[in-house]
Amino acid sequence: MTKYRNNHYVPIWYQERFIPSGAKERKFFYLDLRPEEAVHGRHRYTRNSLLRWGPKHCFCQKDLYTTQLGAWLSTDIEEKFFGPIDDSARTALDYFAEFCHPSADGDLFHTFLLYLSLQKLRTPKGLKYLSGLTKIRDSNTLLIALQRLQVLFCAIWTESIWSIVDARNSDIEFILSDNPVTVYNQGCFPGSKWCRGGNDPHIWLSGTHTLFPLRQDKLLIMTNLSWVRYPYGNPIKERPNPNPLRHAMFNFTSIQTGRSLSTDEVMQINYIIKQCAFRYVAAREKEWLFPERTLGARQWDSFGKEYLLMPDPRSVTFSSEIIMGFEGGGSDAFDEYGRKPWDPSYLDKARKERDWETFHAFQGEFARRFGPTRRGRAFEFGRQDGQQDSSDFHNYHLSLEHTHKKHRFRR
Repeated sequence: MTKYRNNHYVPIWYQERFIPSGAKERKFFYLDLRPEEAVHGRHRYTRNSLLRWGPKHCFCQKDLYTTQLGAWLSTDIEEKFFGPIDDSARTALDYFAEFCHPSADGDLFHTFLLYLSLQKLRTPKGLKYLSGLTKIRDSNTLLIALQRLQVLFCAIWTESIWSIVDARNSDIEFILSDNPVTVYNQGCFPGSKWCRGGNDPHIWLSGTHTLFPLRQDKLLIMTNLSWVRYPYGNPIKERPNPNPLRHAMFNFTSIQTGRSLSTDEVMQINYIIKQCAFRYVAAREKEWLFPERTLGARQWDSFGKEYLLMPDPRSVTFSSEIIMGFEGGGSDAFDEYGRKPWDPSYLDKARKERDWETFHAFQGEFARRFGPTRRGRAFEFGRQDGQQDSSDFHNYHLSLEHTHKKHRFRR
């Protein structure tokens, strides 16, 4: 039982993905953002904030998942619940870290999504978030709720636009935090009501991006479709159909790949990861832990306004309805936000007309800002989108901003 009581809320095997296989010393620079005070005799001092530790000693807490009834202790959650999920997740993370079109493995997708949802919930920050969401204060009851709500984030992420980006052209790599499933919303700055006391902005707020480093040089970004279609709206307004506990359909062909981040962009992402950490961050190089030294003072919403985390809207299809037929008879239908035909908001005509205008205006603005080279390439019509638009196609996109400009600033 003893070995299951030191609970790694960021698994050792995941931490090791941030250390190259040929590294001579398999240790991190491990930064405590809130070092404790200690007393030795008459002297009071603050413990060292920067440590040099290996994965075995990082991101762990004794009895975080141990349930207790009187003197009786149980480690079943660590051993029999998280253990099998962690074992199966490694292959799924490898699959998405190396993802290329036209691959579509549904089993690995489900494995990965479940791991990701639980990784967000199982950290000290995640458990505080879950406690606030459910109003459960008892630790035993909260751990039971975690198991029941293990797919809490899966439907929303399934309907998001996925971008897999890399740091191969950067001089630095991604850092690791005690909150590895990080969320960024430009309307929820650190210190706002959305972020106090261990909270995070909800993923069902329209302007929320979810970030997850797949390894030291690969990052997954998930963005709500409603924000890609209407990035000029209110980022803290709920997306359509925000109910998270339901079925959803994933489209592998919409995954965007091929974007390589600059050193400055990786540094900005590391800054977001650090700002959203609960207490600890780690990196292979000490300098990577202090992106603020290079970036200087930055407004929190600047990352959103500069579209740092946005997928390329030119590689997003404006679809509205999915209709399926089943072998042996029967059919099903739902719109792009998972609503059924009997929902009063199904295929909301007014919203669709507005989204059509703002989405195309955004395509035009994106083309103007970033030029004809795509910052993410999906898979359409049996082939991957081209890396660079032709002159005619680029000019067409540029024209969209002017044509639809009057719709950009509607609220």
